[in-house]
Amino acid sequence: MRASVRPKVHDAYWLFAARRNEILMSRVRGEAGPWTDDPILRRFKFCNTFRAADRVSQFLIREVIYGERWRALPAEDVFLRIVLFRLFSKERTWEALEEATGGVRLSTLDVAGLGDVLESMRCDGPIYTAAFILAAPNGFGYKAKHRNHLALVHDMFRRGGLGLSLSRARSLGDVYDALVSYPMIGPFLGYQIAVDLNYSEHLAFDEDEFTVPGPGAQRGIEKVFSDRAGESPEDLIARMVDRQEDEFDRLGLDFGGLFGRRLHAIDCQGLFCETDKYARQAFPELKSNRVRIKQEFTPDPRPLELTFPPKWGLDVSVTAERQEPPLVACP
Repeated sequence: MRASVRPKVHDAYWLFAARRNEILMSRVRGEAGPWTDDPILRRFKFCNTFRAADRVSQFLIREVIYGERWRALPAEDVFLRIVLFRLFSKERTWEALEEATGGVRLSTLDVAGLGDVLESMRCDGPIYTAAFILAAPNGFGYKAKHRNHLALVHDMFRRGGLGLSLSRARSLGDVYDALVSYPMIGPFLGYQIAVDLNYSEHLAFDEDEFTVPGPGAQRGIEKVFSDRAGESPEDLIARMVDRQEDEFDRLGLDFGGLFGRRLHAIDCQGLFCETDKYARQAFPELKSNRVRIKQEFTPDPRPLELTFPPKWGLDVSVTAERQEPPLVACP
């Protein structure tokens, strides 16, 4: 017996994916807003259909991994930069760390000195993103969470530590297992960092072989599926990955993907999270422990310039003459 869907919510998952991606493409083409007729997408802020296109992931790819000064760094330095950035996921925090070190890498990781830098920054505003709930802030005995995270990264990249584990990894699951073996790295954060590491030129594992649904994705799964029939959240994410072309065709949606790149497990996992948010407005009768969407959308008229891992081979050139996909109203 296979899982059963709520048809309207299941359709909304795919409609959201197409509409949110078309907003991105319209902005890349430099078109004037508003970029959608969907009233919920026009009012509220949502993540992109593709995780790699989101603002923080773009900063990670463009500045942390593939910045001009850092392309020749050894693999272990690149891995350290990725892990440290994702723990904070805050651009201003990363820029302060870069300035204080002259470039973050293993040889410049001064836990005490950088802890002082971040301590002073806390007076001017948050040094962490609100995107992740980070576990056990006193994992290394400090009162301040940021000092524990700096100590964690120092411990992870000791000789014979995470760098060695990553060099021996044979799958994305192996990368994840290596990460969550450390304190303060919970399952969802470990998965996110594993995907980040896989953006680098030093790892190239199949993103569809492994996934970890976060709390938001699990809420979305419960809304999309009326009866899971014993199927795991991981199985249901894989189902969406496998069926995407058929579902877009069924709904008459011209979904071009991310410059031709199809949805992967990390994206379908994220789409469940965004569908949970979308459903709070579109299907308020589906109750969960979250009842409203916190952030409203503020349009930015500036065209986007996107950067993706070179190994993906994406042609990011688009033209204004590209035919837009039809908008299909949510049932």
